[in-house]
Amino acid sequence: MSVMDKLKGMLKGHEDQAGKGVDKAGDFADKKTQGKYSGQVDTAQDKLKRQMGRDQDTPPQ
Repeated sequence: MSVMDKLKGMLKGHEDQAGKGVDKAGDFADKKTQGKYSGQVDTAQDKLKRQMGRDQDTPPQ
């Protein structure tokens, strides 16, 4: 079992909270780098959300 599979299992049912954490971490990284890497940070946020099963375009249920 991979680390990502374990994380998915732990986050099951808490996708919204995890998504908020990803957003908060990305905002923190943007602030610390003064937006220099905002494109890369946004891409990483999107990929993490997709891997966790919470796509940003899909409204929470």
